[in-house]
Amino acid sequence: MTWRADGPAPPTPRDVGAVDASEVLVEGPWRHRFVAANGARFHVAEGGDPDGALVLFLHGFPQFWWAWRHQLGALADAGYHAVAMDLRGYGASDKPPRGYDTATLAADVAGVVRALGEAAAVVVGHDWGGWLAWAMPSLTPRVTRAVAAVSMAHPLQMRASAFRRRGRGAGFADVLAFQVPMRPERRLTAGDGVESVLRGWAAPGSEWPDADAVVRYRRAMRVPFVAHSSMEYYRWAVRSVPRQDGRRFAAAVREPLRVPVLHLQGGLDPYVTPDDAVASHRWAGPHLRYELVPDAGHFLPEESPTAVTETLLAWLSDLPPARP
Repeated sequence: MTWRADGPAPPTPRDVGAVDASEVLVEGPWRHRFVAANGARFHVAEGGDPDGALVLFLHGFPQFWWAWRHQLGALADAGYHAVAMDLRGYGASDKPPRGYDTATLAADVAGVVRALGEAAAVVVGHDWGGWLAWAMPSLTPRVTRAVAAVSMAHPLQMRASAFRRRGRGAGFADVLAFQVPMRPERRLTAGDGVESVLRGWAAPGSEWPDADAVVRYRRAMRVPFVAHSSMEYYRWAVRSVPRQDGRRFAAAVREPLRVPVLHLQGGLDPYVTPDDAVASHRWAGPHLRYELVPDAGHFLPEESPTAVTETLLAWLSDLPPARP
């Protein structure tokens, strides 16, 4: 299921209209708060022991912190300081008009780590959060203890795959459609854009997303400015390639990582293929653990929450102790 920039206007869901950001403050076994970092204000949901090792979760598109609800509670119960943040432009975090380049986003995450009172964290990211997880050991090494990238190949592999036209299915067609001004934002807020991505990038025949997930993500995208901000991630990734900022980013992330890396990949992911996931391991460095979940699509933390949680907990238990 893909988008067409020149296609007919999409059908309009019944719950159209702007949504207040407070709606993403979903209640549960976690605490909500706001922290200042990198010149902006970020919303986080946190659980567990504040004195435990910090594990910071980063969501992807078209989601918000709630995508990590299963893992957030499990890690809190295991004694970790588990925190899921809304990235710049999403959820209840600030939505400035600029700053959607990877270097700024990595500085946001590093600032949140420090604002939480920690010197370093294990960074766990899905989709765009996974892109940031791959990049942070190179861009912000002092705050990055280890990284787990879920449903995302290394940024340089994603670039290479796109330009070679390898594996270009629903996901890459959508990314091209996202480059068109205004229309993607309208489809995300007044059409079927969110549900199209959720169902189109999930495993064929998957029972996920359920009705609750569709409604929550569709309404979260209607928080003012979120639809535009979410498109700016994709627009920077594509348009920066020939520019100086894009070349600087590529040079910064070219060396293999020196921190432990966990890479989780769905075998039926139509956006990030297993071949691209494996090809990205040239940048993973010597401390890599790779796990394939054969029957899952792109949204692993929600399509296969038990597998993701169990793998994550086992990997975390093997990490060297955090420095005091």
